[in-house]
Amino acid sequence: APSVPASVTAMTAAELAQLGEGEVAYLKMMNSEDIRKAFPQAPELAPGLQLFALLSADGSPILLADTKAAALANAWEQELQTVSVH
Repeated sequence: APSVPASVTAMTAAELAQLGEGEVAYLKMMNSEDIRKAFPQAPELAPGLQLFALLSADGSPILLADTKAAALANAWEQELQTVSVH
């Protein structure tokens, strides 16, 4: 097994989830069925819609938009750096 340098500190799952909080947002294209599965609290959506989810660093939803441009504009307004998730 490879050795870990002494300068590397282990992070807990909670610490990792907070990394980038308030600075980074993830943009993910999702269909309405996947949104309902991932976020049960989401409002009822028509089946077959392609939407863009803007997610915080810990994966919680910030917003749903019908266009990538709208999701990116919201991230920009909130001064968040965006990263695409596939």
